[in-house]
Amino acid sequence: MNIPRYYLGLIDKNDPNDPIGHLAIPAKEELVVAGSMGETTGDPYGDDKHDKGNGILHKYPYSALIVATEYCSMYCRHCFRKRLVGLPTDKTLENFQKAAEYVAKHSEITNVILSGGDPMMLPTSVLRGMLSALAGIKHLNYVRIASRTPVVFPMRFFDDELLDLFREFNEKKTLYLPTHFNHVNEITDLSTEAALRIRQTGVTVNNQAVFLRGVNDSAKALIDLMNGLVRIGVNPYYLYQCMPVSRVRHHFQIPLKEGVDIVSTAKRSLDGYAKRFKFIMGHDIGKIEICGRHGDNLVMSQIHARPEFPEEASRIIIRRLTSSGGWLEDLPEVEA
Repeated sequence: MNIPRYYLGLIDKNDPNDPIGHLAIPAKEELVVAGSMGETTGDPYGDDKHDKGNGILHKYPYSALIVATEYCSMYCRHCFRKRLVGLPTDKTLENFQKAAEYVAKHSEITNVILSGGDPMMLPTSVLRGMLSALAGIKHLNYVRIASRTPVVFPMRFFDDELLDLFREFNEKKTLYLPTHFNHVNEITDLSTEAALRIRQTGVTVNNQAVFLRGVNDSAKALIDLMNGLVRIGVNPYYLYQCMPVSRVRHHFQIPLKEGVDIVSTAKRSLDGYAKRFKFIMGHDIGKIEICGRHGDNLVMSQIHARPEFPEEASRIIIRRLTSSGGWLEDLPEVEA
């Protein structure tokens, strides 16, 4: 368990169902590794299959993800890399220069994601070295730094040296910062100021929320979150279906039959910018957009695919909804 003092102060200690508390404080439900929701896994996204060593995960031809550190400012209870975060592991970066050389040798890579853990926990001088190594790679269109720090430790962005680095790099190559607000209560004066400071450097801030039982599992919670994000200049980008992670799935995952209706109801009340997020399943076979339901059928569109199955990208997938199914494998195929 690791909770910054700032984030700890957001928890309503008199409310046992406080959503911020659910995100930060361990619960007995984490001991459950099997149950009615179905099978669990430690590697739902297939990281191990695409591990190129030295912290490089290369799942899609055009994107390379670099696990820059195993440390985070907070250990989120729903983390899909729960088996790695906070523990020494051979999955993280050892030599960034070699990682940059890998990217430079693969001209099909158009973007790099610095991930973890949380790269913003690294010293600014280390981040400068990483970004400098990527700045000169011509076939890279942009770089992303995936970080929950604007939400749980926004004071990190009150460092002028860091903001200068963002500004300097963004003049050479476009920089994005995907972050991770899950509930409107995380949008505070400090996190709003952090988002503003980042945006003033020219960096675009996108949000990738996770759909979580007890946190944002109502239309109102999603409406408040998405409206709050656009109000502070953060773009709603993804809403992830909670992955079937061991010690996560059975208390956080929402059945798809229930979840698709909640999302559809929320979108009816959101304006164009607030509703532009995609409801996503980050599956081993690739990213799948959950488009909606037609009767008891769930309609999905695969938007990324592994390189060995390029024909699967953009295909339509239809599965039969069940009362408890929360993942692709839980839903029966629909006969033609």
